[in-house]
Amino acid sequence: MVNSRRTYRDPERTRLAEADAGEQPWRAWGPYVSERAWGTVREDYSEHGTAWDYFPHDHARSRAYRWNEDGMAGVCDDRQTFCFGLALWNGEDPILKERMFGLGGDGGNHGEDAKDYWWYEDSTPTHSWMRWRYHYPQAAFPYDDLVAVNGMRGRDETEYELVDTGIFDDDRYWAVTVDYAKAGPTDMCIEITVANRGDTDARLHVLPGLWFRNTWAWGLPGRDQIPVLTGDGDRLIGHHWVLGQLVLQGDGNPTALLCDNDSNAERLWGLPSRTPYPKDGINDHVVDGADTVNPELTGTKGALHYVLDVPAGGEDRIRLRLTLTAPPPSNNPPPRLNLGAGHAATLAARHAEADRYYDTVIPAAATDDERLVARRAFAGVLWGKQFYHFDVAQWLAGDPASPPPPNGRAHGRNAAWRHMNSFDVISMPDPWEYPWYAAWDLAFHCSTLARVDPQFAKDQLLLLLREWYMHPNGQIPAYEWAFADVNPPVHAWAALRVFDIDGRRDFEFLARIMHKLLLNFTWWVNRKDINGNNVFEGGFLGLDNVGPFDRSAALPVAGVLEQSDGTGWMATYALNMLDMALTLAVHDHTYTDIATKFLEHFAYIAAAAYDQGLWDEEDSFFYDQLRLPDGDTLPLKVRSVVGLLPLAATTTLHSGTLARLPELAARLRWFLTNKPEYADVIGARRLAGDGRQHRLLSMVGPEQIVRILAPMLDEDEFLSPYGLRTLSRRHLDEPFTVSLGGQDFTVGYEPAESASGLFGGNSNWRGPIWMPTNYLLVCALRDFATFFGDDLLIEYPTRSGSKRTLNAIADDLSHRLISLFLRDGYGRRPIYGAAETFQQHPDWRDLIAFPEYFHGDNGAGLGAWHQTGWTALVADLILTVRADRPDDGRTR
Repeated sequence: MVNSRRTYRDPERTRLAEADAGEQPWRAWGPYVSERAWGTVREDYSEHGTAWDYFPHDHARSRAYRWNEDGMAGVCDDRQTFCFGLALWNGEDPILKERMFGLGGDGGNHGEDAKDYWWYEDSTPTHSWMRWRYHYPQAAFPYDDLVAVNGMRGRDETEYELVDTGIFDDDRYWAVTVDYAKAGPTDMCIEITVANRGDTDARLHVLPGLWFRNTWAWGLPGRDQIPVLTGDGDRLIGHHWVLGQLVLQGDGNPTALLCDNDSNAERLWGLPSRTPYPKDGINDHVVDGADTVNPELTGTKGALHYVLDVPAGGEDRIRLRLTLTAPPPSNNPPPRLNLGAGHAATLAARHAEADRYYDTVIPAAATDDERLVARRAFAGVLWGKQFYHFDVAQWLAGDPASPPPPNGRAHGRNAAWRHMNSFDVISMPDPWEYPWYAAWDLAFHCSTLARVDPQFAKDQLLLLLREWYMHPNGQIPAYEWAFADVNPPVHAWAALRVFDIDGRRDFEFLARIMHKLLLNFTWWVNRKDINGNNVFEGGFLGLDNVGPFDRSAALPVAGVLEQSDGTGWMATYALNMLDMALTLAVHDHTYTDIATKFLEHFAYIAAAAYDQGLWDEEDSFFYDQLRLPDGDTLPLKVRSVVGLLPLAATTTLHSGTLARLPELAARLRWFLTNKPEYADVIGARRLAGDGRQHRLLSMVGPEQIVRILAPMLDEDEFLSPYGLRTLSRRHLDEPFTVSLGGQDFTVGYEPAESASGLFGGNSNWRGPIWMPTNYLLVCALRDFATFFGDDLLIEYPTRSGSKRTLNAIADDLSHRLISLFLRDGYGRRPIYGAAETFQQHPDWRDLIAFPEYFHGDNGAGLGAWHQTGWTALVADLILTVRADRPDDGRTR
């Protein structure tokens, strides 16, 4: 729970309170600029959805984006009217470094893959203080080499990374740090530190830039007004009819360069451009000396051009200030901005306030290294907030000023989601590899965000349930590649988690979100239980290629794939809704009826998993099964996280709740009396240490829990030194194979990237460790501990002869996951594997990345390198294991 003590002494908490109350817009400016807008669905106007080809990286410097912007170390307002970002040039590259480079989904041998190195070092929740870091080679950036070598490598080979090219071997690189400190909600002090790590003097061009998002070129009625940016010595002055007057001022003697944020149609398509000074004008002027910047010093995109000569081992600094100086119409000359002592004092004060704030968030018992990891995790998830604009109907129809879209688009991707119109700041999985929201990712983000900004976390969960996001049929949109894909229903779980962290006091939030979730729960029941037997399908459910065949595609034979994870998710969903209803019923008895509904619905789902054959009594495990048209079933005996997720479907109901809600108690008695077949899932009782009788509601009952935990906690199966593998290691020697429709389908344990391109890209659930499922299972163990207390001892690890309580096991699993990021006894961080630069170099080894997933045996980081969305859950784990943990009140 966020520490609310000493609020009056804590400036950052004061800012949060002012923002929450609507008194000061402290969240109005933030790091909401994407790190990649090219190659996204929103910018793809092709007929067949070839996003990577339609708008590649090579177009990004020259082509105006339609829906949002990208940049390095970028900040903008929450409507992305303006953007500020950093550009660099080492004098060797063929282009300015204005955005991170990487390979698209069609270019990397494991899918999309960023090929630059940057880190989010710090941020407060209001972004009153932020720090960003980037390492830029002094030699020519090896664009062509990275493309060519990765293109030649197969899926069974490692990715060819920038560090593998040898470009950093002699420390000839620039360490560039950007610090931000707010003097007010719309007054930002900026300091860029450029450090020459090489052994020779070197020159670097630094171009902090300001530009307006292009909203005028699309031919939309009433949206053709163009803002104006002008150069005036050491500053850029912007005028916008809604925003007002905006000034970017720098110290020293920079040169103001201006062009227009419009496409270079001549370069891209051989057509006349709208302006002689298009978007890439500054690039062409600095790199090639071209006459492509406006000599009149006006435009919609500008930069202050600094040329820094830095001695070997030395550094230089640039001070800037970005300020909204007047509301519209803002006709008066802007004032000069303070870049002296006041600027330095603001930076120092905000940094100190950030230290003080995190001292109240991260427990004192945390080690220094744990504190470092937790703070970087919070920074990453806060930097991952992005402005997201997508009007699907407009995108499908095309723009009046552009050729009409191909006919295939009318029936292609997202054609059934015309109601969607996004214009919000949203927490993204990764600002480069996944610069679009994903519904189930966001639910996990909010568990971490609630530790530092509960109101933002609550607003995020509510946002995706609003009528301009949720489909009229009740489905929650998955992600922009296919809004109709089905993500696991974890919103209710996340809402309860955020409610708990926030002190269990915002009943209005809980009621608002529950009303919306009722629609979504009904969608699941109506759409994903084809046979009406309370066993659910759902498709891949975010787990991509965990099975022998693609669970989201048509089956190889006629029939229905009944899923243990889908059924477990829905049992969990029913219990989450029950918990919400019980919490709200204490204040409003009308929720009692809803509570009884979900109590019974949970019982039906949990019992069906056994009655319909998902539970294998001999193996003591849950499996998916194919239900064939003749009624026969074929179990798919893959020992995977699919069979462990039913553990998450558990909660405890105590006698005090039943005493306060006699109608519920009466219905429960009637249900057990008249339907005793459900006693196994809602009938277990015990007297707890508090003297109250506790009742266990669980898909995994007391008879099954010890049996299913045996493989989960077995080091030869799921338990690794760094958490729980997604697939049992037994499948290394015993791959599972099933023959269907004349084809063999096989799944075997693969601890790193999958050799199968079944689901494409770098998706991989065939063995590696994934933070979100680990986190859920750790939480499940703690939920079981609420019921069993210290009375149930489990052998841990399996066959070790040592027994521990469930809470002790949850703690140890948490420590294993945390240890992925910590220095071990040899000073090495498991996430960096054999990358010696990251392990040994003093300038690199404490810069923490948050990978998408981890090698199942050695813990090396894999997949997306900045997935600080759900991987930031490590911060929540640190806060939990290092804090005194009183009862969180989740016992009902």
